[in-house]
Amino acid sequence: MLASAAYAVAQLARGGLDPADTAGLLGLPLGSAGLVAAVAALRRPWQGTDADLVRQWAATLAVLVQQNEQELRLQLLGRDTRRIDLRYTLRTVPGRAAEAPVAGRTFRDAGAPGADPDPAPDIAGFFRTTRPGRLVIAGAPGSGKTVLASELVLALVAERADGDPVPVRIPMAQWDTSHTLPELLVDHLTERLDWPREMAQALVAHGMVLPVLDGLDEMDPLRADGSPDPEARRARAAVRHLNAHQRGLHAGPLVLTSRIAHYEALLAHEPLLDSALVVISPVASAPALTYLRERCHDPARWRPLLDHLAAHPSGVLAQALSTPWRLGLTATVYRYRGDPADLLALQDTAALDRHLLARYIPAVVAPAAGDPDPPRYSPDQVHRWLHRLARHLAGTGGSGYPTTDISVHGLWPLAGPRRVRVADALLTFCLISAVLPGAWLTPRPGAVASGVVALAGACSLAAALAISPSRLDWQKRHVPGLRGRFVVGLVVNPVLATVVGIATGLALGAALAAAGHTSAGLVAGTVVSWVSGLGAGFRFSMAAGLRGAPTTAVSPPVALRDDTVYGLVYAVSTGLFGGLAVGSTVALLLDPATGLVIGTATAIASGQASGLSAARRYLVFLLCSRRRLPFRLGHFLDWSCSAGLMRYSGPAYQFRHAELQHWLAAHPVQ
Repeated sequence: MLASAAYAVAQLARGGLDPADTAGLLGLPLGSAGLVAAVAALRRPWQGTDADLVRQWAATLAVLVQQNEQELRLQLLGRDTRRIDLRYTLRTVPGRAAEAPVAGRTFRDAGAPGADPDPAPDIAGFFRTTRPGRLVIAGAPGSGKTVLASELVLALVAERADGDPVPVRIPMAQWDTSHTLPELLVDHLTERLDWPREMAQALVAHGMVLPVLDGLDEMDPLRADGSPDPEARRARAAVRHLNAHQRGLHAGPLVLTSRIAHYEALLAHEPLLDSALVVISPVASAPALTYLRERCHDPARWRPLLDHLAAHPSGVLAQALSTPWRLGLTATVYRYRGDPADLLALQDTAALDRHLLARYIPAVVAPAAGDPDPPRYSPDQVHRWLHRLARHLAGTGGSGYPTTDISVHGLWPLAGPRRVRVADALLTFCLISAVLPGAWLTPRPGAVASGVVALAGACSLAAALAISPSRLDWQKRHVPGLRGRFVVGLVVNPVLATVVGIATGLALGAALAAAGHTSAGLVAGTVVSWVSGLGAGFRFSMAAGLRGAPTTAVSPPVALRDDTVYGLVYAVSTGLFGGLAVGSTVALLLDPATGLVIGTATAIASGQASGLSAARRYLVFLLCSRRRLPFRLGHFLDWSCSAGLMRYSGPAYQFRHAELQHWLAAHPVQ
């Protein structure tokens, strides 16, 4: 570009410029403007990370956490507001332990009539009086560990003072234990809560994030007999990271949830140091009866069951119905129809679980009493689709361990290990080669056709290699939204693109000038330089303008929409500027028709290879999975959340309860 401009200036000094030289002279300010735009965006003033600024970010994070946890609690309660006041007791553990009250409860109902004689603190008060602030919440399956952790998060956020850390609940099944706890926190804020990495790192470095780690028992598969593995490689590695977590000279505060059997199996190998272990007690008969009475719509239909539970508070059925999960299942299954007295014939907990889970999906799918609208899906459809999703989660976390998160971009292996990759490569080749017939309309059909075919083949090969068999998601994209990981890439790409554009322009201009095409070299070099610079500046300015704290909580529909919008914008901008640069150069060197064909092929290839790849692959996956999953998969998963079968977890979906996930994985539709 500089050489082109210098030559144009020399021509001007001699007394005249032809049109090509004028373009060369104008290319200098235009190309410089593109470079300046990219560098200015890169050097956009980034506000400091002092304590006052970090506290402001923490206040924003607290609002987003509150939004997420309120939605989670509603989903865990089956779209109902009735809560159970869980009780828990402190358990003595060998070795170093934290000081804590001997017992506690979930909440204290300030609006209840009369004074409450129970002196036990609520979960927030219990945690604040624990020294140091390291709490392990354990219990039996379905005892309400996640519910209690969510209640703690909401209580701490509601009573949070300026400068207090923000509790953030993190599913432990997704933890890559090669990363330390601070790295896990930064990754979670970046990928799951849509925060810019610089802000996430500042929040973690200033101790403004309180980790609430949910599901230590979900990190490793069970043994063949269903018991926890005492070796538990990933869980033990996680506890080692937690023991290394410090805040100043003291053990760093945190909250951990686990099934009691799994945690006891770890105590002999990797106990969590300086922590208080509380075990959730079974729900007593009186609150269990109160819960069922308030959830049922037809007291006469429920009377035989309620009378039996009241008369036998220590019986087998009362003990089986002493967990929030089974109480919620019972209330949902028999809420509008069926005879709750059927439970009286069941003799053990396993039979009760089989009975309730087999009727759970039909009860959820069936319309409410008096609802004239037919159900959107049949029970068999819902069961079959959820069974396939549950089977997919078993062993998809890498190295064979199970996971809990369903990311729509990571479901492509469900359609077959090679089917989606092959179909995606063919689709990419066809889209890029769509401009091939136009090559025969140009004066140089042979050369253009060869160029287009080579370009299409190269891009198709790149697309096929981009989805390697080891990839568990789309190019390691975790649906981060408009302010996710791609910002980091766009910090570097515009500068590199501008430098490459200028270098290409100089080389092209010099080569053509040496071949005797001086004016063509000037124009071609200038066009490639300024288009590359302008495109780089535009794309990075778009990304830089999005750097900031998110304003709303992340959910899968919002994350998928934002990811698609970003992909389209990025693909259009990349294809537009790439096609302009190449097409204009070819048009100047050969002829306009040839330049149009080559430019269009370049634009399509650039768009396919950049922002449109994720959306295209997701579409290919849906087309390849028509017999396995619904085509409108996102709508079905959103409906499942509203129906109480699944729940949102940041930009991913989870089954409402691990017991439901495991049962569905083991029980296909007969």
